[in-house]
Amino acid sequence: MSITYTDILSIIDDNCSTDEFSYPTASKTRDINLALDKVTEIIFKSSGRWQYDDSNHTDYPIITTALVANQRDYTFTEDQQGNLILDIYKVMIADENGKYYEITPVDMQSDEGMESFYNGQNTTGKPSRYDKTANGIFLDCIPDYDYANGLKIFINRESSYFTVNDTTKKPGFSGLFHEYLALRPSYQYAYRKGLSNAVALRDELQAMEKDMQKHYRNRSRDEKSIITSEQINSI
Repeated sequence: MSITYTDILSIIDDNCSTDEFSYPTASKTRDINLALDKVTEIIFKSSGRWQYDDSNHTDYPIITTALVANQRDYTFTEDQQGNLILDIYKVMIADENGKYYEITPVDMQSDEGMESFYNGQNTTGKPSRYDKTANGIFLDCIPDYDYANGLKIFINRESSYFTVNDTTKKPGFSGLFHEYLALRPSYQYAYRKGLSNAVALRDELQAMEKDMQKHYRNRSRDEKSIITSEQINSI
């Protein structure tokens, strides 16, 4: 069952016997969004080949930008809608004919054979590798051509957060776990205030986290699992 932001507020009040005065809506909303961050963390750590993204986002977690001749580094902090980028996990480059190809991630600080990134020779051509540093990426070869939207980057990004005006908005993950956004703030409030149900709320919260991990680990059921053997050393 999916629930709205207003429902989440009501569940918190029911769990904690609170109201707008004892637990203001602004404070609840802050704690709901922190719980949403925790959900995002759990899902990203648990999900396999089915890429998760908050369903409230209006586009896919792929950003593009112009590939610029003689420019090695490209900075990315937010996507085109202003959502914070949490991770970059795939980069593709368009060649002069507009055909995209994937380039290889490397660490220019520790991997061997990375001289082209920093030797000052500024070798130009078609990039084949990229390094992620801070909030940007660096290409091994400096492009010798321009191409609009020639850099395509696949990302993980933050969730779509709630505001006090989002009365009918629903969370953008599986409805099986929407109650988590009420449980975590409820537990935190109960713990802070020394309420008698804090332990029960904590146990329910932890059980739901385990169920969420299991659910998102098993999402790609249309793919065949491969069973591998493991050697066991007898003592």
